[in-house]
Amino acid sequence: MEGFDSHPKKEISFETTCVRFSEDRWSESKAHVPIERELTIKVNLNDFVTILCTPIKLNYLVIGFLYSEGVITGIGEIAMLRVCDDETEADVRLARSDFDLPKRKRLTSGCGGGPSFVTSAKKVESELEISPNQIMLFMKQLQEYMDLYVTSGGLHASALADRNKVIMVAEDIGRHNTVDKILGECLFNGISTENCVLISTGRISSEMLLKAARMGVPVVVSRHSPTGTAVKLADELGIALVGRVRGKSLSVYSHPERFGFSRN
Repeated sequence: MEGFDSHPKKEISFETTCVRFSEDRWSESKAHVPIERELTIKVNLNDFVTILCTPIKLNYLVIGFLYSEGVITGIGEIAMLRVCDDETEADVRLARSDFDLPKRKRLTSGCGGGPSFVTSAKKVESELEISPNQIMLFMKQLQEYMDLYVTSGGLHASALADRNKVIMVAEDIGRHNTVDKILGECLFNGISTENCVLISTGRISSEMLLKAARMGVPVVVSRHSPTGTAVKLADELGIALVGRVRGKSLSVYSHPERFGFSRN
């Protein structure tokens, strides 16, 4: 892809001071907090959307967002992608010139109230079955790989796993952004997301579930409880939805047969 810039960024947090109360005492302390930045995506020279995000893997974030929102169906449709030096703007040129900006958008429930243009998805066809113990192992692996969270906190993380292990992790202030970063990295590197497991530290809402469906992911896992709409969508779309993964327990809200459960 011509003109592709990754712009790796090391300054993803900054040091500040705070006062801590612990064991009945106050003390001054230094702390690291994550950087929050606006990234405006331009498509064919037109302003498309502005996203609040953590300035890391921005190229993958742009690719994943465009795919999950239905702007592109594959990375081959992007003729050029360039993130500016100050990482506040991404210039995307599509191979086709007849792109029309979507007329409607909705604000998601994610951090920063991110936009979404997609309201439906195709049913996920997969024969993937996996054990509950493997799901708990994936969550443990995700927590072990959350490097930025250890430094500064205040971040979400998502991971993609095959049948055996976590293969990719992304962190961001926005939980939706973490999924888009994973999707973008997979598209860029030709990695299939089908028959994989998506794990997130954030709540699974309807928008998160629809992003997973666009990826063809048959199992979605969260440390928290899903929303009611997400449960309904997961049931309709053939996705096993798992929440409240804590220690040695978890709750399955849809398609428990993927984990060997049978009511007979």
